Amino acid sequence: MLLNPVAAGVLASLELRLVNQSTGLPFTVHKEAPKVYDDDDNNMVAICWIKRSLLESPTYLQNDRLTVECIVTVIKEPQVPKPKSFPRIEVPPSNMAEHFGSLLETDLGADVTFSVGAKTFKAHKIVLATRSPVFKAELYGPMKEEGMGPITIKDVQPDVFRALLHFIYTDSLPPLDDLEADDHSEMIRHLVVAADRYAIERLKLICQSFLCENLNVQTEACIEFITCSNVMDDLLSTQGYKNLKRTCPAVVMDALEKTSKFRKA
Repeated sequence: MLLNPVAAGVLASLELRLVNQSTGLPFTVHKEAPKVYDDDDNNMVAICWIKRSLLESPTYLQNDRLTVECIVTVIKEPQVPKPKSFPRIEVPPSNMAEHFGSLLETDLGADVTFSVGAKTFKAHKIVLATRSPVFKAELYGPMKEEGMGPITIKDVQPDVFRALLHFIYTDSLPPLDDLEADDHSEMIRHLVVAADRYAIERLKLICQSFLCENLNVQTEACIEFITCSNVMDDLLSTQGYKNLKRTCPAVVMDALEKTSKFRKA
């Protein structure tokens, strides 16, 4: 049986039916699975065998009339709608540090006061306890001080304590650009001690890294003098060296490495 032309590259299936002349209901006599028709398949051809008795049956043949239905089903790819494109929303960077810094500056909700030298600083217990295990023990543990008066901080300069609080709230050092080079280094050295005192390891490492990177020519000349004058043993026995070793181990290691190089030279 020769059927109508089918476009090339189309996936289609074929079904032949005899129509009941009395009821109008079809009866399938041949069915082919879907196949792709290429350029060479100019026509859809169906080859099938149907019993003569079925064709001449009065159910399908009446008044010399036979009705045959040919069902061609073209199978297409599902039409999936393209997702709608929405305007891209730019997510701003985190400003949590800015908000916490503002909280420190405005004293909003502050519940603890520190007396450092001639100055006082207000802060929030929960923030301090979250950032420092030492503050946590002092403010909430058995070490906490009784009463509502200011907590006196000794052996820490006011500017150093202010910088310490700034780091606790913002996780960054305060601007130190207005300080001279020597004052800047001095502030960093004091911050190392304060960071060690309150077990703020990240601040301690930041300061130690800065000190190591800024070992200058004068420092190397001092190391060379110590090595050449055989006073290393006396130096190692001083309390100042012991404090430096405790608070700035990275600086000490760097200095000892430089000393070793001078001795080998």
